[in-house]
Amino acid sequence: MFKTNIYKDASDKKTKDIFDFAEGYKVFLKNSKIERQAVKEVVKLAKEANFEDLNDVKEIKAGDKLYKVNKNKSVILFVVGNKPITDGLRILGAHIDSPRLDLKAQPLYEDNGFTLLDTHYYGGIKKYQWVTTPLSIIGVIYKKDGTRLEVNIGEDLNDPIFGITDLLVHLSSSQLTKEASKAIEGEDLDITFSSMRNKDKNVKEYILDFLKEKYGIEETDFISAELEVVPAIRPRDYGIDRSMVAGYGHDDKVCAYPSVKAIIDMKDVEYTSCVILTDKEEIGSVGATGAHSQFFENSVAELLIKTNDNNYYSLKKALENSKMLSCDVTGALDPLYSSASDKKNAAFFNYGISFEKYTGARGKSQANDSNAEYISFIRKVMEENNIYYQFAELGKVDKGGGGTIAYILAKYNMDVIDAGVPVLNMHAPMEIIAKADLYEAYLAYKAFLKA
Repeated sequence: MFKTNIYKDASDKKTKDIFDFAEGYKVFLKNSKIERQAVKEVVKLAKEANFEDLNDVKEIKAGDKLYKVNKNKSVILFVVGNKPITDGLRILGAHIDSPRLDLKAQPLYEDNGFTLLDTHYYGGIKKYQWVTTPLSIIGVIYKKDGTRLEVNIGEDLNDPIFGITDLLVHLSSSQLTKEASKAIEGEDLDITFSSMRNKDKNVKEYILDFLKEKYGIEETDFISAELEVVPAIRPRDYGIDRSMVAGYGHDDKVCAYPSVKAIIDMKDVEYTSCVILTDKEEIGSVGATGAHSQFFENSVAELLIKTNDNNYYSLKKALENSKMLSCDVTGALDPLYSSASDKKNAAFFNYGISFEKYTGARGKSQANDSNAEYISFIRKVMEENNIYYQFAELGKVDKGGGGTIAYILAKYNMDVIDAGVPVLNMHAPMEIIAKADLYEAYLAYKAFLKA
């Protein structure tokens, strides 16, 4: 099943399964544009599958299905196995944040008859891709008294949308001579917010009154807000054969969704199954909700305590004996830019889940670099379960590079390898994936959790 096109031998049933699975994913992707939404959707799916909140459980036993939420921006799922937790876990780890624009703490200002919102981009983006793109504003505002307001403007088809204007081509002679990285500056990624006024008040005074009357918020409430600006586009079938999905946030919802579906399917597992979905991967996995936080370690410790194992070294043993797939996307070979890839070691659409022995850049910097023994184990699992898979690297040497959470979890001395879905247009407002690769990732993740 290595380096083989899935559709070459796919039965009618397999093809139907591929397309049916993608329909559920498109719903998840539409409803999970920011990490807070993704956590809600995951908890909803988990509860429907009879998962319980770990905080509410006093003791656990084999077969228990549990979840735990961290600050509404990361979440972990467990299915307790028959073997002791100290024998290790089977872990799937993905992230649920995506490149975007964040509103600054004091974003609102007036300029030449408009109000605008000042932003700071989050993660690695090509800034020119975000101008003239329809945008939504999603997030939360916490007022001074602790009142929580949810914001979601631009997603409903009856909502207004927002955007960043661009200089008309007729006046762009100087702009078009700049390097692509400089054609649009980060400080110019400001959102056009409003243009109305009345005879007594200017545009900013007018919109502040509007915000207070309609939403009950003051200008200072922006200080305690987390408002994210994301593309106001819905996931759509891509290609005349509908074999692909176009949408925002495939990186990394396209690995998070099949991970969740895989663990939901787990019954009577030998090793405790775990899915950890983290925040902040796009900016280094930092902070209390990123993979560098203690949330994962603390959650496993809580599992052990609730099996009446209070030995500190049991936690160390459980983590060291674990095996993990770092479920993150990789760049697919693009026929328009094939010169950026080493075709012998590139990921192709419709060839299944893609494993990467290492990521990183500049001589494997910041790479996990999985060992040969673990890769042998992975190959065996894939082959025994008839999973279509490929091994790839992210572009040619010295072309660039990227990283995942693999090296962070490897610090526990567990075996880790990157395993995800190939993506075109990665980090763009509209990314593209192949439905067949999405479904094969789901099958691969299930096989791994059972191994």
